[in-house]
Amino acid sequence: MLKKILIFSFLVLAIIGEFNVTPAENLKGPNVSGSFYPASKEELMAMVDTFLEKAKPGAVNGKVTALISPHAGYLYSGQVAAYGYKALKYENFDTVIIIGPSHYMYLDGFSIYPKGSFLTPLGKVDIDEKLAKKIMSKSKRISFIPEAFEKEHSLEVQLPFLQRILVDFDIVPIITGNLNYKDCQILANAITSSLDNNKKKVLLIASSDFSHYHSYRQAVAMDMMAIKDVEKMQPRYVFNKIKEGKIEMCGAQAVITIMIASEQMGTDSAMLLKYANSGDIIFDKSRVVGYASMVFFRSDKKKKENNMLNESQRKKLFKIARKAIENYVKTGQKIELSETDKELLEEKGAFVTIHKGENLRGCIGNIIGHGPLYLTVRDMAIAAAADDPRFSPLSPDELDEIDIEISVLSKPRRITDVGEIQLGTHGVIIKKGFRSGVFLPQVATETGWSKEEFLSNLCAHKAGLSAEAWKDEDTEIYIFSAEVFGEE
Repeated sequence: MLKKILIFSFLVLAIIGEFNVTPAENLKGPNVSGSFYPASKEELMAMVDTFLEKAKPGAVNGKVTALISPHAGYLYSGQVAAYGYKALKYENFDTVIIIGPSHYMYLDGFSIYPKGSFLTPLGKVDIDEKLAKKIMSKSKRISFIPEAFEKEHSLEVQLPFLQRILVDFDIVPIITGNLNYKDCQILANAITSSLDNNKKKVLLIASSDFSHYHSYRQAVAMDMMAIKDVEKMQPRYVFNKIKEGKIEMCGAQAVITIMIASEQMGTDSAMLLKYANSGDIIFDKSRVVGYASMVFFRSDKKKKENNMLNESQRKKLFKIARKAIENYVKTGQKIELSETDKELLEEKGAFVTIHKGENLRGCIGNIIGHGPLYLTVRDMAIAAAADDPRFSPLSPDELDEIDIEISVLSKPRRITDVGEIQLGTHGVIIKKGFRSGVFLPQVATETGWSKEEFLSNLCAHKAGLSAEAWKDEDTEIYIFSAEVFGEE
């Protein structure tokens, strides 16, 4: 008996030594190592690297923000998955939020694994505990249900690809329950409102296969329809098609969530990188499962349109805002400034937002510029510090505790089709008669509203109009973009 105990102890120590972990760590072991993918580190590494080497995704002309990736066994979907991960070859991310469906238990809401690490044969991946807990705090629908992770494979199969393509990243693992659009909005809003602008690079992954157990021809037709629907970047439309049974995704809630979140984050494009189904692998085409690798990105065109300032100009505006606040708080006087940069001399609207820790401390701005941009930033910085009616004036003792965010606004442009509005990218002005109201682009990100909800709330709560006024022909609608940047 003693001999058996000693042998078992040595085996445990060997495993702990191999993966460089201790029993005290909150370590989530693999569920499908040796079945969905090889249990051997060397074999798994060779398989993933071969998949990546063979993958030749098309060029992504923009900044990648999210992926849809399959989660079947690597024999079936590994090569398709590799296309999405190969598109990340020159990208770096601090945290990857992986969202996948629950295959083995009924789940009402969402379950986040909040701390510790996930283990694969390639080693461990740490959880971004701060971000996970922050997302959980946003809604009672989001909690930690350990049983949801006990057998689940939809998140786990993404990890070896991430481990081979990225360096030094954390994860936030999320399991979803039944398909419900309101829940998708809740989770998307919880994610985007928890992100620190310009402080952390985050990738979203929806783990999902497509159609299940149709003939090869029917599956291809159904999946191509679904892919085209996703590329339209209209999550409500995709949701309705799924509910009607016209398209299928086993990770539908994950896909809808990242579509909503991506829209809130200013993502404007999605494209297919690779499609195949199980019939292409095992040549049984009577009942197949579809796999697609898709990428979401913010196009270079949009980046060029929104980036009105270069790095030097942004730094200069920060110096102006910081100096203006400090001088006014200490002396009650505006600083005198002069400027020669043509971009900063242009008449543009601007908002200055002050945070103390994670709490708002003041926010004031002008939608329409009334003078040179650099002076507008100076004046709005002072107003945010001293004149926001929601807060007491900033005190000298708080100066070392604040962070400053500046939003530089483009000139508003009137539109006649609300389809032009891109949530998270465009601010909107509503005018009807003598009434008007405005929402900044960040409002969509902070609330998680759909476009209809965004416009209805703007009409009813900001402009004092009926919630449906945005549909009236005599209502004027203007959009503008904002270049928002935080203090580094």
